[in-house]
Amino acid sequence: MDLQLKGKTALVTGSTAGIGYATAKSLLAEGAIVYINGRKPESVQKAIEKLKSEVPNADAREAACDFSDVSDIDALFKKVPKVDILINNVGIFAPVPFTEIKDEDWFRFFEINVMSGVRLSRHYFPQMIEQNWGRIIFVSSESALNIPEEMIHYGMTKTAQLSVARGLAELTKSTGVTVNSVLPGPTASEGLVDFIQLDDASKARKEKDFFDNARPSSLIRRFAEPEEIANLIVYVASPRSSATNGASLRVDGGLVKTIA
Repeated sequence: MDLQLKGKTALVTGSTAGIGYATAKSLLAEGAIVYINGRKPESVQKAIEKLKSEVPNADAREAACDFSDVSDIDALFKKVPKVDILINNVGIFAPVPFTEIKDEDWFRFFEINVMSGVRLSRHYFPQMIEQNWGRIIFVSSESALNIPEEMIHYGMTKTAQLSVARGLAELTKSTGVTVNSVLPGPTASEGLVDFIQLDDASKARKEKDFFDNARPSSLIRRFAEPEEIANLIVYVASPRSSATNGASLRVDGGLVKTIA
């Protein structure tokens, strides 16, 4: 299926690895112009080189930015003044007992996971409304619905993203702009692999232990691949998804036990 993305300009935050990288790669394969983002220019350039080797004629561009630094964000706006598609994917997580989460950690998680998307959307949303077409997608998590007891501060930020996305969608009435959220389940991204030390030799055992004990409600009983999450994100970013707006779309492997 042609997703009609050729020539569209996209900014994917946190796109040097994991879900963000897979999303950028899929957008590039569809002919979109994609700005690649990471905190360090070196890691961004390395990701761009890899993407160009994997996708012939890929138009991948550098957009390094540390979203904990407002001056960095202002510089990003000058470098990338206009986009058709904004994928708010950047995020941090860390398992910490609730009583040990310090105030500065609550603020840091909110600053990066929530305010990055707020600031970017505030800048690009009016332009999308003016041109009567645009896509904003917040990459949230099943943890927005199933708050993880081992990282409550992370779950809080993922729930907040759903609120921001739905509220912003309310402002798109009778336009060609949509705002949606995608909620991945446990995904074999670099962060999770490092978190549970998921090396090849022990993958089967650790994967089974994780879903037996940490996420027993999963139906697929495995970690999703980043590409599986990207498939949904890229469809929602396309003109083909024009009737999907204000939605929280789960790609969680059936982990959340609700019917809506």
